[in-house]
Amino acid sequence: MSAEGGLLVRPPDVRFLYVLAHGAGAGMRHPFLERAAQAFAASGIATYRYEFPYMRKGQHRPDPPAVAEAAVREAVQAAARAAPGLPLLAGGKSFGGRMTSQAQAAQPLPGVRGLVFLGFPLHPPGRPGSSRAEHLSAVQVPMLFLQGTRDEFASLELLRPVVNGLKNRATLHLVDEGDHSFKVPKRTGKTEADVMNELAGAITQWATGL
Repeated sequence: MSAEGGLLVRPPDVRFLYVLAHGAGAGMRHPFLERAAQAFAASGIATYRYEFPYMRKGQHRPDPPAVAEAAVREAVQAAARAAPGLPLLAGGKSFGGRMTSQAQAAQPLPGVRGLVFLGFPLHPPGRPGSSRAEHLSAVQVPMLFLQGTRDEFASLELLRPVVNGLKNRATLHLVDEGDHSFKVPKRTGKTEADVMNELAGAITQWATGL
């Protein structure tokens, strides 16, 4: 259903509401997010998907951080109004997750109990570095990093120290042989549905302990 410009998927046995932002190159109706929302719903996780201003305008260049972070804050408030009383999680795919964490680092998002990253973009492909994670030290809520082991945007040699440095505030769940979009080779024997269910299960298990 649509709620204040966002898309709310709310299962009957809902336990949490995940405010879910899209990646840099595709909007809230991208097939990955559609499938994720359905898999999460099957695990009792409602989702509220929304779009950043540049995507709503049909532009390709992502918004400046200040604009994107303001959009995250507005979406969290809209989600809380759309499904009052539910415990809130926030984050998203790649760019959307990073903008959410930057917003949280600048000023805590009201009611958000934890952040969930669907492929945190630690660095551009082929340009390893960890400067994009520096703000995470200012995030004071628990964080769940869902990452594929073949993710070109997050070398595990760099990501593991980042997560370890955040101590008990951060949890890393690895999808074996998954890429930045959690696609796995056929040789693994896993289907796309298997991977989505793995992500949903990881979120549910982690969020239950918040």
